[in-house]
Amino acid sequence: MKFLSRLEKTKAVWGVVALCVFFIFLRMPSVIEPYWYGDEGVYEVIGQAMNHGSMLYRDIWDNKPPLLYILYALAQGDQPTVKIISLFVGFFTVIAFFFLSQKLFKKSYVSVLTTALLALLFGTPLLEANIANAENFILLPIILAGIIIYNLADQNKIKHLVTRNTKRVTLTSGLLLGVAFLFKIVAIFDLLAFLIFFWLVNLPQKDSWISFKKALIRETKKGKQEPWFHSLFLTSCFLLLGFLLPLVIFMINFALHNALGDFIQAAFFNNVDYVGYQNSLFGIPQGLLIFKIILLFIALFFIVRNQNKLSKPALFITLWIVFALFNSYFSGRPYTHYALVVVPSFCLLAGLLLDSQKKIKIVGGLIIVLIFFFFKFQINITRTYLYYQNAYKLITNKENIVDYQTFFDQKTPRDYAIAAFITSHTSSSDKVFIWGNDPQIYVLSHKLPIGTYTVAYHITENNALDETQKLVNKERPKYIIVLKESEPLPIAAPLYIMRYSTSGATIYERSF
Repeated sequence: MKFLSRLEKTKAVWGVVALCVFFIFLRMPSVIEPYWYGDEGVYEVIGQAMNHGSMLYRDIWDNKPPLLYILYALAQGDQPTVKIISLFVGFFTVIAFFFLSQKLFKKSYVSVLTTALLALLFGTPLLEANIANAENFILLPIILAGIIIYNLADQNKIKHLVTRNTKRVTLTSGLLLGVAFLFKIVAIFDLLAFLIFFWLVNLPQKDSWISFKKALIRETKKGKQEPWFHSLFLTSCFLLLGFLLPLVIFMINFALHNALGDFIQAAFFNNVDYVGYQNSLFGIPQGLLIFKIILLFIALFFIVRNQNKLSKPALFITLWIVFALFNSYFSGRPYTHYALVVVPSFCLLAGLLLDSQKKIKIVGGLIIVLIFFFFKFQINITRTYLYYQNAYKLITNKENIVDYQTFFDQKTPRDYAIAAFITSHTSSSDKVFIWGNDPQIYVLSHKLPIGTYTVAYHITENNALDETQKLVNKERPKYIIVLKESEPLPIAAPLYIMRYSTSGATIYERSF
């Protein structure tokens, strides 16, 4: 029997190795993608600007936490390099997920199948995993934190929770979630899911919430302490401390560079308006978000009420997927890559279907999740197939480069043509100003924006037209390039004459 068990584990390991190779194969075409996606263009420009001494948020601006930009800066703003980093992070994400699924499921084949589903969803462009957005980098630290917390959340080990080792690993799990938070703030919902799971599993089984309230009253009145409550509270503090530590370090760093206010405003307060987009309901600002929060609390109420009917793996997965769905719907924007945060818990829910006796309820849960997916996000299976066909045609010389670029966006060949024009008509000291939302032109032409903002919509959203006018007057760029979809130019440029006009852009040259 031991031999058969060892053989089964060996097969599972080799299965995961094969899945990792499969994942690399699925992601490889992303490395040769053209510079076409606007958000990646913003990250690339910011990365290059940081390498040239610009201070993030103060001198060069976007509205996300800092780690994504730092990663792009480390890659010199080079897209293929970032895509390779994303590929390797995804590779380790697949491995980490396999270890997590091994903790949750007794049958090795279930772990392999759930990992295969994750490799497929996280490796293909189906959910925009080919794009190096923050979601590509937060899943690994979140899954690693999930493994640690699941190991700790054991009713039989509660009296050992305050050991030095437990403090260390709990702090580590918090640090991992804190790192994920500094890639994208929605990682806070994974923290909440894991923290609630940790408490639910370790509360006394009998009258758990009554016991919790009594213990809390005793703690408040400085009366007799419940050992389990003290242990839970202390461990949770270490988890939260670890979560906050990376944020505090970055706040100190920005404060030392006189950019703390810019950091807080851009990475946090600006996201209030960002999240508010399409989140109003019946004329109430953030009304839809409030409704989603109410639904979240209702779901949590039913989970807590029925926790004794759920196994530990089922409780972990249910809590995680509820918060993950809220995470993906947190903003009213329908960007498909938001769905990536649901992928790990969704795959685990599918694994629970194979590992549990309560098939009907789990099937119902999977159907609900899929309905949520297709209701909000554009999932195009046909385009995913064509994506690989397009890459194959390029590699085998059955398609020219223009057709290959056009597959991603009709404007991509134009952007490359404009960048080639800038490169051949300017010196290294010449500056250009692009009025449009394709910042990758700056990257392709090895130029930086003349001011804080990389794209036209950032200028308009931040009411920075007057500031931009002053910058154009001061920096006197050699060319002002107006992209067709962003016409007309909203600033005065009397010293510029139209030099070139194409179907996609108009190029103005400084007259003297």
